[in-house]
Amino acid sequence: MTDQQNQIIQSYTQDDVQQILQIALTRRSESEGGELTKAQVLEIAHDLGISSEELATAEQEWLTRRSEFQEKQVFNQVRRERLKQSLIKYGIVNSFLVVLNLVTAHTLSWCLPILLLWGLWLALDAWKTFQVEGEDYDKAFQRWRLKKQVGQSIGSLAHKILKSLQS
Repeated sequence: MTDQQNQIIQSYTQDDVQQILQIALTRRSESEGGELTKAQVLEIAHDLGISSEELATAEQEWLTRRSEFQEKQVFNQVRRERLKQSLIKYGIVNSFLVVLNLVTAHTLSWCLPILLLWGLWLALDAWKTFQVEGEDYDKAFQRWRLKKQVGQSIGSLAHKILKSLQS
């Protein structure tokens, strides 16, 4: 190694700083049992010159992002479950059609277009299900989220009405 390589770099990009601090925090938290307390986070922020207000704002943004991430996990699971149900229906119905076609015509004739078209539709649905980025995914997620929120609001309203009727 040359002397230049041995010297510590005197300036860092924002990305470099984040990576270095992430490594240091990971090592620190591992040595202290894996988690940091609120007081430790406040102390680290103070040492970095981050005000408590900035930290509170950042924490709120993190909570929002984490909540959305968890909602997207549920949304993805719902989509995979829906695809699984479609695959099961495809298997059952098309098995019946193949057997019916073989029994009646002793060959695969009229059921093949049904199998192929339904299979194509199912393949496109599978591709859409496992596509978890992009504008179409975001629109589908927002529609699902709105539908879920409306359902919860209606359920809450119905519960209040039933509760007031019982009183």
